[in-house]
Amino acid sequence: MSARTVVKESPKLDTNDDACEVNVVDARKVTSVRRKMHPAAAVQLLAETFRVLGDPTRVKIVFALAQEELCVCDLATIVGASQSAVSHSLRALRQMDLVRYRKQGKIAYYSLDDDHIAGLIKEGFEHVHELI
Repeated sequence: MSARTVVKESPKLDTNDDACEVNVVDARKVTSVRRKMHPAAAVQLLAETFRVLGDPTRVKIVFALAQEELCVCDLATIVGASQSAVSHSLRALRQMDLVRYRKQGKIAYYSLDDDHIAGLIKEGFEHVHELI
């Protein structure tokens, strides 16, 4: 038996050239990739992270915090949203451990929890700037 096994021939249902016309499994590649797959809990957490970052206001907030530690008033002014909307977004980001805050008197200053999120946003913007 070869490493490439035709499992089942499928009739072509549409005219898309970007799909396989036969079901062929390369056992070596499948085994190799399966060994590298992350645990289901890690996959779920990453998907939730991307879901939280799927909101334009939150992306703006994360980008701003990648530049500077800021309070809610500053963030609201920068992203053009109400303080209430920014606070709501910050709560969601905090729940995912993407941002943290420190209190100085009556003011809460927010920053990114670590450099990984800043890198993710930077890479994302580099990608989209290639598209536009």
